Amino acid sequence: MNPGYPQPKIQLSKSPEYRESYANSVQVRVSVWDFFLNFGVAHQETPDQVTIENNHGIYLSPQQAKALWNMLGQNLAQYEQAFGKIALEPQGSPLPIPAGPIH
Repeated sequence: MNPGYPQPKIQLSKSPEYRESYANSVQVRVSVWDFFLNFGVAHQETPDQVTIENNHGIYLSPQQAKALWNMLGQNLAQYEQAFGKIALEPQGSPLPIPAGPIH
């Protein structure tokens, strides 16, 4: 930050369309111009079928994606320091773990 310019005051507000929801699935698409994060909920009704119901997509600039990555990294490190290591693979889960990218 340049010391010649004061830090602006930031005011947060919620638009009338603001919603919160749960996601246990995130797919990421990348282009030259942006990152697209597609959030949804994965359901497994049978052992051989997983259905992902996508409910919200967010486009981020590369700069915002990197800022999010940094912020998540810092917060995950603090979380693990307080609560212990986060395992990506469920221990003793009856669900099959698919090969490939984590969603």
